[in-house]
Amino acid sequence: MLESLHVKNLALIDEQEVTFGEGMNILTGETGAGKSIIIGSINLALGAKADKDYIRTGADHALVELIFSLNEQQCAQVREMDLPVEEDHVLILQRKIMAGRSICRANGESISAGQLKNLAGCLLDLYGQHEHQSLLKPAAYKKMLDDYIGEEVSLLKARLKGKLADYRKCEEELESQNADEAVRMREAKLLEFEINEIETAGLDPVEDEQVERKYRKLANARRMKEAVYLVHGLTGYDEEGSAGLAVGHALRELKPLSEYDAEAEPLIEQLTDIDDLLNDFNRAMAQYRDSLAFDEEEFAHLEERLNVLNHLQSKYGEHIPDILKAQDEKQQALDKLNHYEEYREQLRRRMGEQKEEILRLCGNISKLRQSAAAPLTEKLKEAMIDLNFLDVEFSISVTAMEESFAADGYDKVEFLISTNPGEAPKPMWQIASGGELSRIMLAFKTVFADKEGTDTLVFDEIDTGISGKTAWKVSEKLGRLSRNHQIICITHLAQIAAMADAHFMIEKKVVNERTVTNIRKIAGDESLGELARLLGSGSLTQAVLDNAREMQEAARNVKEN
Repeated sequence: MLESLHVKNLALIDEQEVTFGEGMNILTGETGAGKSIIIGSINLALGAKADKDYIRTGADHALVELIFSLNEQQCAQVREMDLPVEEDHVLILQRKIMAGRSICRANGESISAGQLKNLAGCLLDLYGQHEHQSLLKPAAYKKMLDDYIGEEVSLLKARLKGKLADYRKCEEELESQNADEAVRMREAKLLEFEINEIETAGLDPVEDEQVERKYRKLANARRMKEAVYLVHGLTGYDEEGSAGLAVGHALRELKPLSEYDAEAEPLIEQLTDIDDLLNDFNRAMAQYRDSLAFDEEEFAHLEERLNVLNHLQSKYGEHIPDILKAQDEKQQALDKLNHYEEYREQLRRRMGEQKEEILRLCGNISKLRQSAAAPLTEKLKEAMIDLNFLDVEFSISVTAMEESFAADGYDKVEFLISTNPGEAPKPMWQIASGGELSRIMLAFKTVFADKEGTDTLVFDEIDTGISGKTAWKVSEKLGRLSRNHQIICITHLAQIAAMADAHFMIEKKVVNERTVTNIRKIAGDESLGELARLLGSGSLTQAVLDNAREMQEAARNVKEN
């Protein structure tokens, strides 16, 4: 359930906090007072696209915060998304909107906009002003039916999507093989040349590093030798000023001291060790010096080999494993060309097997839809009758179109309806009026709310295109729905406002020469007066107030009985 909404610096709102309750929460106000800003702020907090223009003039950011108390099912869903939930099942969603970016948090932990949108689906169901227009799009009907079926059809569609991707890949590959024989011959000759070029090189996977290292050593052999000769002399015992002579001289001067002072012995031992190490190092340098022989023939061979490797790398890959992988791929391509018809036949056979599996999955999906169509039809028809469709005929048609399979199956789903006795049912998109569509969508929402266990339903002007007795029927439906669900509803109709368990007034005022939108909870006579205003009277006469009071009493009876 949505416990509260906190909005700051958003459009005409300076700062407002609204605490919602259980049952029917009604929001009313004059046209242009900013009612849609309230619903819009909820939408923003749940991941709708944000724009810097939403930020109130003079502010550097806007803030929207929602506090939810979650049921057990919602807690499980939120945890599955790896999002935090407090021990008391409270979830605080916060979105800070700044120029060029926004920051989203769930219980203080930063989350992505994608995570926020996924989270929105399990927290509440929001019905926008124009959502009923989706009923004019036949493509939406299949999704609605699948949403009613639930996880079983979702799993099948996920498998179908993978199989269809494999099928399309084979289909594209088969089409790409439609080259004439002359083109295939040219491709085969080029592939043979490239494969032979790589094979002739006799590559070793680690050869490029070894050849590069040896070549670099030989190319710098002269400079290396000069350095080694110099170091050997500096650390030896032959040249004047060398380290070996200096250490030997120092050792000779130090040894006699041990006869006079025992504390000199450790120093003598350390210098002796240094002398031994220096001697060993000098011998090793002599051996290293003798190994640095420059071989002209080896250098020429390495240079030639390096040229070959560089040439292959420039054509087939940066490293030798890449070149060898390219060779394998080219060999596979050549094998396809050399066995062209066999390969095409394999593709056709594979596509046939894949199509068979696709049709099997589509058939299973179609069976689920056909099985679900009848009970959903009955529930929707019952809901429509509650909404003053007294002589409605409604059915869901599921027609298999096996050669038109797609990621959501091969069915054509149509909603057929007749709202006038004697008229044959026709596709909904052809005949339904705006007011009828609004009520039909409400019927869907009520049926789906019971199935999905959605706690909170938000309706932004569900009363579009309706009035009179029909408006009262819609009010009754919402009233009954509010027994088991939290309803947040913006309305212009007194019939719906009368059903309020909590009534909020939205007003636009000028404060300090700036326009602001305020929202406050009203009750008693003030709520009665607002109901009278909605009835359309220019002045609040006693007769209008009595009418409003009578309407409130009727609404109370509906909810109690």
